[in-house]
Order: sequence, then structure tokens, then C-alpha cells
Amino acid sequence: MWIADHWKDYEVIDCSNGEKLERWGDYLLVRPDPQVIWDTPKSHKGWKHMNGHYHRSSKGGGEWEFFDLPQQWQIHYGTLTFNLKPFSFKHTGLFPEQAANWDWFSEKIKNAGRPIKVLNLFAYTGGATLAAAAAGAHVTHVDASKGMVNWAKENAVSSGLKDAPIRWLVDDCVKFVEREIRRGNTYDAIIMDPPSYGRGPKGEIWKIEDAIHPLVKLCTKILSDNPLFFLINSYTTGLAPAVLTYMLATELKHFHGTVESSEIGLPVSESGLVLPCGASGRWEAI
Repeated sequence: MWIADHWKDYEVIDCSNGEKLERWGDYLLVRPDPQVIWDTPKSHKGWKHMNGHYHRSSKGGGEWEFFDLPQQWQIHYGTLTFNLKPFSFKHTGLFPEQAANWDWFSEKIKNAGRPIKVLNLFAYTGGATLAAAAAGAHVTHVDASKGMVNWAKENAVSSGLKDAPIRWLVDDCVKFVEREIRRGNTYDAIIMDPPSYGRGPKGEIWKIEDAIHPLVKLCTKILSDNPLFFLINSYTTGLAPAVLTYMLATELKHFHGTVESSEIGLPVSESGLVLPCGASGRWEAI
């Protein structure tokens, strides 16, 4: 498992009975997590003194309950700064476990010895975009949500990357790649963090099990002649690491590289365990 264990401003303190207790900077949040199927004693005082608690509804969805939590605050990861705010369906605007991937590809970009063009699809609030830009890459950031792209721009400004070579696009990711193929544009690296289910700007339906493989196929047509890496992240339990490996190895077999896939996770302070948070597949050039 690849573990995001270099955080100072974020911590999974404990997890039990379908919930996790987290520290986000100076604030404690309790949020649901479907992976937490065990029931251990909630002995840490944070379980009774949290700043925000997201309650799941038996009818689906849920709602936040707040106790002295600001509308927005910041946390840092190295030189990066992220603006957080609790919003729809338990989210805060950041997936901290992705730092394990940020560290991996940042080193690859820094050590490439040449300019690297990165395409970040389903780019959300820009964690991977900012990490790649901070490492020296030119980044194209694509997400279907205008609100998420604006949030990512705010994170770029807060991280001192306002003038970094980042192209911000509100677009359907599949249609964007199809247009890039027609335009003859290429990229040295591709990052994608697709949702399990979603809709494009014009209501296009995305279902990961049906759509991920065709999209990877399309993306191989916009890779440069000397690609550096290809990263896929998945929160869908049906896409095991072995599936990601097979898909990447099959579609990128014409390029000279290796594939490795694994679960990604976050350390849990109270128990010493690691909380699984999905899986990632990494193709990298040899």
C-alpha cells in the first residue's frame, strides 16, 4: 500500500463504526467512511469535541452539523496551500491520501531533465495540478464543474502559483481529449481521478466501469513520443489494483515502461493501522 504519511496539517486520529475522526489544521471533523466496518471504542476526546460532524441519512445523502467551525480555512502540504470548506456530501475540497501520488510524480517531473506537459483530468480543486506545477511542469487542468475550477484557481493563488503555467478549462473530459486528438496536441504525462459516477457540463453521464477503459485508450493517442508517466486513481471498490495494472499495461504496451498498482491509504494515529482510501495505477517510463 502507498501511504500518505508526510502530512503535518492533516491526520486521521481514529476510525470506528463507519466514521473517521480527522484533524484538518486546527479543526476536528467526524465524517462517514464506508471502509470503516469495524466497531472499536471511541476513546479519543475528539469524538465528543469535534468542530463539525457529517451525519449520513438513511434515505441517502446527509447533512453537516457544525460546532465552532469557520466557513473556510487553510491547511498546508509542503509549499502548497489548500482552502477548505465543508460542502455537499461530506467533502471538504481535498483528498489528503492523494499526497502519496503527488510525492511520486513530483519527483519524476523534477528529475526528468526536460520540460514536462501534464494533463490533469477530473482535476477537482487542483491538488495534483498544484503539485505538478510546483515541481516545474506545464499543466492543463480540466474539470466539468466551473465551481471546482474556480476553487482550484484560489488554491493556486494561495500556494504562490498564480503565475505558474497552468491552463484552466471547464469541460467534459472525454470530449476535451477527443478534441485534443483532432488538434494534434500531446502531453508527456496524464493524471486522472475520475468519479465513480458523474455528469458533464451538458448532462453527459459518466459511469467509471463503462467509461474508464475507452478513455484510457483515447488518452494514449495524445501521449507524446516520450511519455513520463500515466496515473489513474479510483475510489470504486470494483476496480481493484490488478484491474488498473492490466488496463494500463494493455493500452500502453507500445511505450517503454512499467506498471505498478496498489491501494493508497492514510495512517491512523490511535490504532497504528492504515485506512484504505481507494487504489492507484501508475505507469512510468523506464
